[in-house]
Amino acid sequence: MTDNEPLKIGMKAPDFSATTTFGPLKISDYEGKWLVFFSHPGDFTPVCTTEFIAFARYYPYFVQRNACLLGLSIDSNPSHLAWVYNIYQNTGIQIPFPIVADRDASVARLYGMIAPDLNKSETVRSVFIIDPKGIIRAILQYPSTNGRNIPEIIRLIDALQTTDKEKVVTPANWMPGQPVIVPYPKTYKELIERVQNPQGLMCIDWYLCFKDLQE
Repeated sequence: MTDNEPLKIGMKAPDFSATTTFGPLKISDYEGKWLVFFSHPGDFTPVCTTEFIAFARYYPYFVQRNACLLGLSIDSNPSHLAWVYNIYQNTGIQIPFPIVADRDASVARLYGMIAPDLNKSETVRSVFIIDPKGIIRAILQYPSTNGRNIPEIIRLIDALQTTDKEKVVTPANWMPGQPVIVPYPKTYKELIERVQNPQGLMCIDWYLCFKDLQE
């Protein structure tokens, strides 16, 4: 990958070494786990503070899914430490995941977390969901003005894990426990077999068949 090539779904997440509030870390340290690597515009800012509180409250749900959280902004480690302590002082909530210090913006540039048309010195709200093999599986971006929906990030991890385990895909607005979509036939022979013998599938048409994983 060149410096100018944007990261895409399916790429290997580029590794880096950085100072964090939990000590030195690398992306490769998370091998074998899912990772939600996200950026925020800045410490001691109101929307970011609400997001970190929300991430902390939902943290046990990420742990249940073998998923870790890793934050980043173009702030120093002392600033990160002061901010998370300020959150604790004001709310009693501990931030249970590390935050990357990225004063030179090298990691932010590597991951395309800066939108230069908006602000050349501040990261937007990027989210990279990285699987246990270090592959980027999803990329989300939000403007600095609007906070993220943490349950949606958890839902997306559930969907990706279900796809990997069951070899299926998930429909719009899918939630765990709801029917999933089986892959559509790739040949005419498979199409005819699907129509003649749907094998308990709930089909709207030959290319759109649902399966209940709870059976």
